[in-house]
Amino acid sequence: MVKLKLGPIANDKPVKITVELPAALHRDLVAYAEILGREAGQPAADPGRLSVTMLERLMLT
Repeated sequence: MVKLKLGPIANDKPVKITVELPAALHRDLVAYAEILGREAGQPAADPGRLSVTMLERLMLT
């Protein structure tokens, strides 16, 4: 695996971005959020927030 050349990121302030997703991917995220909510006995999570968690985990593995 290639070693990443990024150093520590000093600014930890959240940033807002806009991303255009294919409709099929958005539907999958909504369905996934509904399933997670149902299994936890809670309302469905916001797909936007869910995608942040998924990206974090993808990049850390």
